[in-house]
Amino acid sequence: MSERKVLNKYFPPDFDPALIPRRKGPKNSQQVVRLMAPFSMRCNTCGEYIYKGKKFNARKETVEGEDYYGIKIFRFYIKCTLCSAEITFKTDPKNTDYAAEHGASRNFEPWREEKAVEEEDRLAKLEEEENNPMKALENRTVDSKREMDVLDALHDIRARNARNERTGQSDDIVARLGREEVLSPEEEQRRREEEEDERLVREVFSKVAMPAVAGPSHQPGEGSDETPAPAMVTVKRKADDVEPDLKSLLPESTRAMVNTIVSGPLQPAKKKKADNTKSLGIKLVKKKVAAS
Repeated sequence: MSERKVLNKYFPPDFDPALIPRRKGPKNSQQVVRLMAPFSMRCNTCGEYIYKGKKFNARKETVEGEDYYGIKIFRFYIKCTLCSAEITFKTDPKNTDYAAEHGASRNFEPWREEKAVEEEDRLAKLEEEENNPMKALENRTVDSKREMDVLDALHDIRARNARNERTGQSDDIVARLGREEVLSPEEEQRRREEEEDERLVREVFSKVAMPAVAGPSHQPGEGSDETPAPAMVTVKRKADDVEPDLKSLLPESTRAMVNTIVSGPLQPAKKKKADNTKSLGIKLVKKKVAAS
């Protein structure tokens, strides 16, 4: 028996998701979703109260022709728990809440309280200004200052948008890069100094080819055409000095060996005469058999 909650699924090696046929449906099809009532409401048909948090199997769809600054608005369909009358409500992005649409009325709407509070504050402000002329002058000064700040910010935004439209994003980046290259002579001087340092290092530390010397382990024979490969040696010298001769840098023993190789090839070593003495120092003697 398979497990109830399986997270890993098996996909065969020849599985290709592109071959799965796409499901065709209407453009604005309804989906069945599980949700809770976002607010307390009362059914208009039977008067049943539906409390906030009651769970429903609702149908969801996108409202056609309505949005709030590009934000989509969704509509939900539920049924009354007593008379099964259809109730609809939709999202309200303006107030970050939900709004009852049909079949039920909301018991409490918070934005109505906010409007009442704003109206009371406005009336209290007008009454205070009537009794105190200095307070009215202060309020007008604050309002005018706020309007000027808003106009300045709006002017800056419009100027920035106009500049971006004229130049374009890519042209602005290219111009900024070119301006950085033109207005940075210090970086250009630093780059020239680094190139000069690298050239000086290459002149001081240079690798030269040194002729290989045949050691005792490598004795060329008479018929051998093998020539030892030259070795690369790193030579350090002063930057303002003349390059010395390679042989003058070698020790006396190596210089003599190189002169010997250059003057004439080495003579092959003579093979020792084979004797009957083994490596352990035992000498073998052959006995002569007398003829009968």
